[in-house]
Amino acid sequence: MLDIIKSPIRPFTPKVVLFDMDGVLYDSMPNHGIAWQRAMSEFGIHFTVEDSYATEGARGVDTIRKYAKEQLGRTLTEEEAQLMYDVKARYFHEMPEAGIFDGVKDLMQKIKNSGLKIGIVTGSAQRPLIERVTSDFGHFVSRDQITTAFDVKRGKPNPDPYLMGLQKAGNYAPNEGIVVENAPLGVHAGVAAGCFTVAINSGPLPDAALLNEGANLLFPTIREFADSWEELLEWMSQTAD
Repeated sequence: MLDIIKSPIRPFTPKVVLFDMDGVLYDSMPNHGIAWQRAMSEFGIHFTVEDSYATEGARGVDTIRKYAKEQLGRTLTEEEAQLMYDVKARYFHEMPEAGIFDGVKDLMQKIKNSGLKIGIVTGSAQRPLIERVTSDFGHFVSRDQITTAFDVKRGKPNPDPYLMGLQKAGNYAPNEGIVVENAPLGVHAGVAAGCFTVAINSGPLPDAALLNEGANLLFPTIREFADSWEELLEWMSQTAD
């Protein structure tokens, strides 16, 4: 039986599922962690693997500006931060391609069969990654239903990315959206946007790091979420009555 940790905003009438990318669709966070550590150290910034998970979902330039201010006492311009982010992106793309998590395509097929739409909302500004998403998941989501760092001025934990995702998917209201996230900032963004938010704890952070941000449901893997979709669908239909 599903353990709904926090009741959704009523009325809850889901019509679209919005997926984060890294750590939800792809097992890419270990690579990101290594690339972040390597790039940040070149600029004299201490950055751990846990930091990469804790800040995942934010725009890369915002993360760099935050840590540069805290550790170096420097206020970087967006352009300066982008140059540093480009170094991180280069290191990431030198690493082996991350695989798709088991259960992702099964879940998307179930969502599609249920008559719901699918969108993708990522804080990434790396165009090769975005191109890969359209190639891997083009059967489920069109290019114009993918929200990236290029679409918003304020990244996660602000609600802007998911509000934009709802708009791009079909001008849906927050109570019509389900957000699937793996990071505290992303969970916070989904909750702040007013969406039912499912946390997938695919990384090293404790469950509390996601639950404390207001997640309605938590699964240890996307496979377990996929296997529970029918049960969630039944619960949603009862909630709507």
